[in-house]
Amino acid sequence: MEAASASYHRILLGQGLLCLCCIVYLIWWSVSFRPGQEVNRVGGARGILLLGTAALGIAGVYLSVMGLSALPKGAEKLSAPGICIAGAAMYVGLLAVTAVFFHRPVTTELFLIVGFWVLEWCAANALNAGGFLADPCLVISLVVSSAVFAAGMVLYVLYYRVEAWRAFYLAMVPLALDGGAALLLLLLAL
Repeated sequence: MEAASASYHRILLGQGLLCLCCIVYLIWWSVSFRPGQEVNRVGGARGILLLGTAALGIAGVYLSVMGLSALPKGAEKLSAPGICIAGAAMYVGLLAVTAVFFHRPVTTELFLIVGFWVLEWCAANALNAGGFLADPCLVISLVVSSAVFAAGMVLYVLYYRVEAWRAFYLAMVPLALDGGAALLLLLLAL
């Protein structure tokens, strides 16, 4: 039981770090990608914010995955490998659809949108299997993370189809929603 408790705490800490990552990412985006501003400069505050975003994101994913991998197996409602396979298939399919039918340039955001969905589903599923997340809370988390995924995809496609200032603000919405979904899962599991 002690190992399960440590895994639970890792997942919660990982979710907390992902919330912070989204906040720092939003700050970095807001100072680095304002329309009419040179984007190529990464030094100073921009560089620190970008490094902070990367460090918090990597640490959040690492702790979440380490927690997920150490929880007891067998009681999951969903197959974790199945979620990962679905995520990989969705990524490939969405990559083709957005590039071919919507003529959307491929960027890392697509990987982040799909990867976040996979991580949140796996985390909620594992927390539920470990007895740390009630069944209704599992459903809430899965629905919210799926809605966040859908919103992220719509905004991913719209980004290059709207004027610069609208795109600047629209790009912030998925970050705020991702942070909110991670925070929700953290709060539901407390």
